[in-house]
Amino acid sequence: MHRTERRLEILKLWVDPVDMAGALMTVERFVDHGERPHSVFAVNPEKNFSVPRDPDLHEQFKNADLLIPDGIGVVLAARLLHRARLSRVPGVELMGEICRLSAAKGYRVFLYGAQEEVSAKAAELLGRRHPALQIVGRANGFVPEHEMPALVARINASGAQVLFLALGSPRQERWFAQHAGELTSVRVCQGIGGTLDTIAGTVRRAPRFWCRLNLEWLYRLLAQPSRIRRQRALPLFAGKVIIAKLKRLVLPHRSADQFFTSP
Repeated sequence: MHRTERRLEILKLWVDPVDMAGALMTVERFVDHGERPHSVFAVNPEKNFSVPRDPDLHEQFKNADLLIPDGIGVVLAARLLHRARLSRVPGVELMGEICRLSAAKGYRVFLYGAQEEVSAKAAELLGRRHPALQIVGRANGFVPEHEMPALVARINASGAQVLFLALGSPRQERWFAQHAGELTSVRVCQGIGGTLDTIAGTVRRAPRFWCRLNLEWLYRLLAQPSRIRRQRALPLFAGKVIIAKLKRLVLPHRSADQFFTSP
């Protein structure tokens, strides 16, 4: 399993200490030198609660090839618990950078997920942004299970090296775990959640001002009050991180290596 640096443990999940440039270099290495599909998953406070509750899903994250610090809460937790100065690597932005890299290096891309009209619109707009980008196939997120072997065969026949899974979490991580062994040409598989909706314009991303202030979560909450139940995880996560920090302050000194894991 490829690792860029030692992996940080944040409560019950992990994150790789990479910035955008480091994440992109890792993806490039996976495509150019990898011999199997490599998973790229995003880590945020919400997943820190949901993922550990499912042993199989927890194991999938543990074995992921690249875990990006998608949420500002994870970045702040890494600073408080490990004195690690991470920067956010939003999944939507990493996908854009991977598309730019793919256009420059001739990587073939396959899109899987979202509504049919969203998938089609996103593919069209990505093609406009990156004229050299080779989108060699796409499928909406409503492929029935009995047609999954045919979809995998399509992906393989396309020769795609990069596969974007827009199925939402945890469905996209489960799909990778189930089908990674069947993919012949794919070298990078990124779980991108609702990113195709953002690209297609059906869901608006927070303006840059909010993003620069690391308040994208607040913008989303104001725009979609229905997210309040989902975002209750944020203060709970903050509380758990503070408790973890206090425990470390009162316990005998331990070496920094004990706070790193290499799952």
